Amino acid sequence: MPIDESPAAKELPTISVGRLSRLWAQIVGRNPFGGTLLPRRVPLFAPFAGRPSMPFPHPWNYRDPIRILDTFFWGAESDTGAPRHNRYLGVPGFSPVLVTRDPRVIRAISSMTSDQPGHFDRDTLPTSGIARATGEDTLLYANGPMWKRQKKLATPPFARTTLYEPELFGAFEQAFRRTVRARLAALGTKLDGKEADVRVSLEPEIKAVMLEMLVNCFFGANIEYAQIRDRYVPALETVIDHLTADTVLTRCGIPLHRFPGFTKKLRDARAAKIAFEELTSHAIAPRKACSGLWNEFRSDATDDALRANIRVFLAGALEATTSYACWAVSHIARNAQVQDRLFNEVKDIESYSPATLASAQYLGRVLEETLRLTPSLYFHPRRATQDTLIETTAGDTMLIPRGTHILLDVWHANRHEDHWGVAKTGYPADSFVPERWEKLDSQQRGDFIHFGFGHGPRFCPGKNLGQLEVALVVGVCVKLFQFEAVTRENKHRAGVSTKPFDGVDVRLRVRDPARLSSIVAEHAQSSSEPPESPAAVPGTCPFKGRGGAAP
Repeated sequence: MPIDESPAAKELPTISVGRLSRLWAQIVGRNPFGGTLLPRRVPLFAPFAGRPSMPFPHPWNYRDPIRILDTFFWGAESDTGAPRHNRYLGVPGFSPVLVTRDPRVIRAISSMTSDQPGHFDRDTLPTSGIARATGEDTLLYANGPMWKRQKKLATPPFARTTLYEPELFGAFEQAFRRTVRARLAALGTKLDGKEADVRVSLEPEIKAVMLEMLVNCFFGANIEYAQIRDRYVPALETVIDHLTADTVLTRCGIPLHRFPGFTKKLRDARAAKIAFEELTSHAIAPRKACSGLWNEFRSDATDDALRANIRVFLAGALEATTSYACWAVSHIARNAQVQDRLFNEVKDIESYSPATLASAQYLGRVLEETLRLTPSLYFHPRRATQDTLIETTAGDTMLIPRGTHILLDVWHANRHEDHWGVAKTGYPADSFVPERWEKLDSQQRGDFIHFGFGHGPRFCPGKNLGQLEVALVVGVCVKLFQFEAVTRENKHRAGVSTKPFDGVDVRLRVRDPARLSSIVAEHAQSSSEPPESPAAVPGTCPFKGRGGAAP
């Protein structure tokens, strides 16, 4: 009988031996990592150890993902060296899961995440539910050449040079002013000139304002605020809640997305998805007139080809940017000195421009500290495409085996005393202190990166838009209101992003009732005039959006 000497036949025994060898190494507990930064193994089961959770998501713990990350570092404070900040879960038959809260390792892996051969991919495992809700060919979910193409298409409108170009910025800021004036007018009518404190939960309003800014100011649509607040925000909340559950339950063998709508929750999820598609259509419709910043999408792709990324942008506006703004206001509401100093900086700003935002240095430090202590995206998923050796800025190394699932745990990295504490920054790591950035600004930042918008080639393309939106919202809030948190403790809740547990529950007092009354009167006058069309970007539109299916 002739021997098959084809390359495929020669590889089969090697693959089989390699798999068996890896399986045996897992069974005997051999560390699959190499280099000077060897992570310590986390046991799958640890009865009576007092750990917060199992070290993986399942139907009974997935709504508290930070507690799962806590489990990886349970007892780590007694460790020294690499295991203190690097842990891994090794289960026979499965790829290892590496969790790191070491900023230098996070930076090294983030810098090597791209479409280049041998670089890390973004791990799609934790976002499979998002892909089902938005599409797989998105900047968020795609890897390799598809990600590269999506990045080239999606990045230009969000670039700093685009958003901060004087005419573009002016149009955006004017649209934002109309939005905020209407919201303040509604609040002023509710307060009716009273100077007494009013208890308000600000998160619902922040969500609606952030979504309105994206849809009406950025995309150039013209949707009434009441419809955004009462229809589209709840729909997006339902979609996001459903896709989080869908990701976890599907991995546990319960394909939630395939269930018929025999429960109210599943029927609500389907209705919310219809509303989500409606909102996506509203955002794409102004493309033909090049309203908003559609002028910067220099592509002849069909409208249908853009839908998936638009869905991601809309959901991201409600999650990451709302989280960012809510945390900033929540921290300020618990720090009277920070609020007073910030008010003194912004009180005389009459119009926001790139120059005035740049000059508001303390506002910038408040936002930096917000992203450090309470990042919206609390971990970044990565996956090793091959055995990969990384090297930190200190010269330490870690060999990460192919197929490893990696969680870059920025939440715990940013809160640990070793990285951001008194010895390094002059202040405790778990305290909200914008002044720490004054010290950091006076020296080279080095490894002081909070990873609030990611790092490396796959940083968040919405960084500049998010910074702009939150700076405008926080600046206006502090200028017009004094606010104090109802509770002193600032707990978190987490899902796709993190948010204040109390929904930003504050006591609100108008700083200048006469000024608010004038805003109410100004809004009433403008509302009686013919409505303005959505702001169109100056310049020549390079294309007219094409309808129809993607080729």
